[in-house]
Amino acid sequence: MKYITDINELDLEGIYSYADYLTWRFEQSVELIKGKIFKMSPAPSVKHQRISGRVYLSVGSYFQKQNCDVFSAPFDVRLLDKKKSSKANAEVYTVVQPDICVICDKAKLDERGCIGAPDLIIEILSPGNSKKEMKIKYALYEESGIQEYWIVFPSEHVLQQYILNEQGKYVLNNSFTEDEVFNAHIFPDLQIDLADIFEE
Repeated sequence: MKYITDINELDLEGIYSYADYLTWRFEQSVELIKGKIFKMSPAPSVKHQRISGRVYLSVGSYFQKQNCDVFSAPFDVRLLDKKKSSKANAEVYTVVQPDICVICDKAKLDERGCIGAPDLIIEILSPGNSKKEMKIKYALYEESGIQEYWIVFPSEHVLQQYILNEQGKYVLNNSFTEDEVFNAHIFPDLQIDLADIFEE
């Protein structure tokens, strides 16, 4: 297998599959969304990492007693196009690295990560990735059937909780602020105290 170490060797307007993605050895992390390359933000800030770590610990401690796995980035999630993709590497055109994801179906896990939709995805916004997370990934996660999606806004100390309705569309269940305690929707016993998450 020939590895590509310089992203400039690629046509950034081209369409690539997961099979291509496996040959890339770039210094900068990238995601693949419907075949298009998206450069990820540079290393997250201390604030981002602190919040991510706290959310991961809160969620992870709950799932220690449950039959689900919790993963944090970098962790490849391959999302399947419902109309045309199979599990073959050459037919998967979307690979994302959510900040945190919960997967309860063990059949979706292999040595390279997850193939198919996680049950819950949590994204923590950085200044450089807000547009991508809010628009592109929102639509992608909705289309992929991810049941619950949290978006964390570190600067505003806010968490938005989206739930997939019966029509397969996200609805904003609620926006929670730093002094609130909230429960996950699909895991009602999972409770998060945002005062602990956002504490400076």
